[in-house]
Amino acid sequence: MSELKDFWLAEEKRTMIGWDFSNLDNRWKMEDLPWDYFELVKKYNIADFKLLDMGTGGGELLLQIKHPYNNTFATEGYRQNYELCKETLEPLGITIRFFENDIIPYEDEMFDLVINRHESYNPLEVYRVLKPNGVFITQQVGNDNNKAMSEFLIGKRKSLFPNNYLPLAVKQITDCGFRIIESDEIYVEMKYFDIGALVYYAKIIEWEFAGFSVEKCYNKLVELQNKIDDCGYVGSTEHRYYLVAKK
Repeated sequence: MSELKDFWLAEEKRTMIGWDFSNLDNRWKMEDLPWDYFELVKKYNIADFKLLDMGTGGGELLLQIKHPYNNTFATEGYRQNYELCKETLEPLGITIRFFENDIIPYEDEMFDLVINRHESYNPLEVYRVLKPNGVFITQQVGNDNNKAMSEFLIGKRKSLFPNNYLPLAVKQITDCGFRIIESDEIYVEMKYFDIGALVYYAKIIEWEFAGFSVEKCYNKLVELQNKIDDCGYVGSTEHRYYLVAKK
């Protein structure tokens, strides 16, 4: 077990640039969602639209959308990622602005489409920056994400996002004047094929695994390793929802 522990400790020290989980390629697999975020964006997007991507990370997902760069705008609230986007997105003609306190740093009624994948938002701010008949698309990680796995490793957790469920999100959006076009919520399984992958994820997504460390959770990690030795993976529950709303 000493070699495994050394490997887990090395995974715990890894850092991430942007929002790039390629370190976990072939080491985890999430059950497919019944919707596709990119297809949703494609469904409601037009090349002439002014598009805003909230919380773009390192711009990885935004660039996959391939919207005309002169009509593409983004926000990012993590300073390291923001500086990365200044280097990678701005030379392409994409406008990037720093985002904090859920205040969108753009003008009133500027955008035809606002997209948001796993970023916090203030519905009133989204409403403000959308043009009349503009569309808001968001996919969110729900409050129950990895709850059972987190509590197995570190004990009962205090949620940072206790209202992060679809019915509450729908109410907040409609109270601001939006009309819901479509929405869905689901729980799916994530399979981890090695415990190092879980360690890396738990350190990166620290708000779901507050207080986690290999040393503190070592015996629990050994239990999970034994399960992998028996059946090839350990499972955790992912909580997702999405909604599309029109101003």
